[in-house]
Amino acid sequence: MTEILSQDEIDALLNAISSGEVSEDEYSSVGEQKKVKIYDFKRPDKFSKDQIRTLQMMHETFARLATTGLSAQLRALVVVHVASVDQLTYEEFIRSIPNPTTLAVINMDPLRGSAILEIDPSISFTIIDRLFGGKGESSKVNRELSDIELSDIELSVMEGIIVRILGNLRESWSTVIDLRPRLGNIETNPQFAQVVPPNDMVVLITLETKVGEVEGMTNLCIPYITIEPIINKLSAQYWYSSIRKGEVDENRAVIQERLDQVKIPLISEVGSVDISLNDLMNLHAGDVIKLENTPIKSDLTVKVGDRGKFKATPGRVGNRLAIQIGDSIEDIPDELLGSTRSEQEY
Repeated sequence: MTEILSQDEIDALLNAISSGEVSEDEYSSVGEQKKVKIYDFKRPDKFSKDQIRTLQMMHETFARLATTGLSAQLRALVVVHVASVDQLTYEEFIRSIPNPTTLAVINMDPLRGSAILEIDPSISFTIIDRLFGGKGESSKVNRELSDIELSDIELSVMEGIIVRILGNLRESWSTVIDLRPRLGNIETNPQFAQVVPPNDMVVLITLETKVGEVEGMTNLCIPYITIEPIINKLSAQYWYSSIRKGEVDENRAVIQERLDQVKIPLISEVGSVDISLNDLMNLHAGDVIKLENTPIKSDLTVKVGDRGKFKATPGRVGNRLAIQIGDSIEDIPDELLGSTRSEQEY
């Protein structure tokens, strides 16, 4: 990288040239020297700049999702954003984080190996304090190092938070792979979380996290051996093309599966009549309402939600009242409901 001179350094250099202390030829010869980049064979670069950039964009999406999810769950202002994405050895990562801290070992199925999610203790205790009904103020959540060990209840609370964060991680990776991250175990001593050999290369995504007035770092460490099977997909071109595919069969299947679980009211409307408000207020159980404009043998109207969809014939199935679905009214387009049988008993 070219060194940028300050204004004082530029003025000093011009004064030195004008006074004859430094000749122009001498200075130009320095600039013509070949630049040599030192390569460390102990920590080779495994990720290209394009791949690092793609990982950054993916986890910027993850940061936005985590911001929204945590803000809603903690009922506090939470801000998460990507501070940096770097490649380094696993040993360097372990040495860079505090001891003790909150370390979650993450299974990266279907990828092999595990990743590490490290949450700064100040953030962990703020989250716990908020969920226990406190205000999450930094002066009240600080602990001595000897008291860093999470209790069983606190551990359960953090597991719930981490599982929610992993859901956001899965969504942010969905354009590259159907990642199904699972929480393995939570450690407080980094030495007990040796997921890869010390000299193995990892990618470290550092997220600046702020919960209320408390700030800290959240680190996501993913070994190269874990990402290696999909390393070719970590390019900006592939990532953008995946986003622009639009409505693919996979997404449609997920949406359809979720819609299948949605409950909506199904109403069989016998008829209608206009009555006064006074008559309505005086209705009691057992009263009979005469439907003057509704013949006995007329079809019923079946409404899905508040919109008519089918004509139906009333009847019985055993001891139960039932209707038999008939012709469609076409008030609701079929594409909004999917395939529906023309004859069906309820």
